[in-house]
Amino acid sequence: MAKTYSDLFSEVRSAVRTLTLEELKAKLEQRADFTLLDVREKDEVRGGFIPGALHLPRGFLEMQAEQKLPDRSREIVVYCAAGVRSVFAARTLIELGYSNVWSVNPGFVRWKDMAYPVEHPADLTPAQLDRYSRHILLPEVGEKGQEKLLASKVLLLGAGGLGAPAALYLAAAGVGTLGLVDADVVDASNLQRQVIHATSRIGMPKVDSAEKTINDLNPDVKVLKFQERLTSENVDRIFGQGWDAIVDGCDNFPTRYLVNDASLFHRIPVVHGSIFRFDGQVTTFAPFVGPCYRCLYPEPPPAHLAPSCAEAGVLGILPGIVGTLQATEAIKLILGRGDPLVGRLLTYDSLRMSFRSLKLRRDKSCPACGESPTVKGYVDYEGFCANVR
Repeated sequence: MAKTYSDLFSEVRSAVRTLTLEELKAKLEQRADFTLLDVREKDEVRGGFIPGALHLPRGFLEMQAEQKLPDRSREIVVYCAAGVRSVFAARTLIELGYSNVWSVNPGFVRWKDMAYPVEHPADLTPAQLDRYSRHILLPEVGEKGQEKLLASKVLLLGAGGLGAPAALYLAAAGVGTLGLVDADVVDASNLQRQVIHATSRIGMPKVDSAEKTINDLNPDVKVLKFQERLTSENVDRIFGQGWDAIVDGCDNFPTRYLVNDASLFHRIPVVHGSIFRFDGQVTTFAPFVGPCYRCLYPEPPPAHLAPSCAEAGVLGILPGIVGTLQATEAIKLILGRGDPLVGRLLTYDSLRMSFRSLKLRRDKSCPACGESPTVKGYVDYEGFCANVR
């Protein structure tokens, strides 16, 4: 005999454990360890959701459950608008092998009527929801994470080999404000690797050329230009503008030591990258958490052991890889996700196509970040580096 909807609903409901709104509220207040799953549609969620809920529309449950709910033994509490879809969703999860599933009854409509806590999604425009849709699909980012990116500020030191790819991907990701520090102009020799520039812009200041490309790529991004060389005289003015992270693409040792000291004074994390011929390396300096640049290099190497790219050459693709890794680190720092390269140095050998991760330790005797620091202000960095034998 064929079943009616009422028959089917009664059968499914009898097989699923139910949680009241009061019980759910108590679990949230007690900070119980469970996953709260919202199976409503996107348009419904835009009107608000229960704080901490993971959104997985009922229509995608079977397809995405394994990805978004990897632990089948974890307690899962499912809710919808009125307590109907959540029952069917809970039954589906049970059939997929999830062993500890509850359905909330009634649902969000009643939760909201009772003036229980409600969180609202990020205030993104329809155009932004479309542009960043692939980010929003990631639970680690979502609308809230994208809102963080749009509100964030990243300073790029150099709009050259490393700064070019980093700026492109940070702009594409929707980092709301990008600062560009570079006193140079576009030269034909730059175009082999500095992909943010173009032949038509040879002779144009790099910050202007980069701004044009960024504006064409993503109008959401505001560009702050500093067409000047970073020095002890201007570093506090430039660093003191509320940056969330600094992407260091500097190509000389005096500036690297200046950046290190200034970032410690201002407590801004620095994603450091460097390239040489076919090799590159990346690390993240988190002030007073992990080692700083001076912990790695108490003093610079002699000039003849560290020639510039103009002297030694560089594989054009190499800065694209290293700069993209730097952009990835910056986005992780903004989102507070993943495991940044704090206390680790990632090295890349393009000829062998190999990566290595080396552990770095903070030096307790470091003159900049150690237990008894002696670097209290800016020094003569040119003289400091020139005195090395």
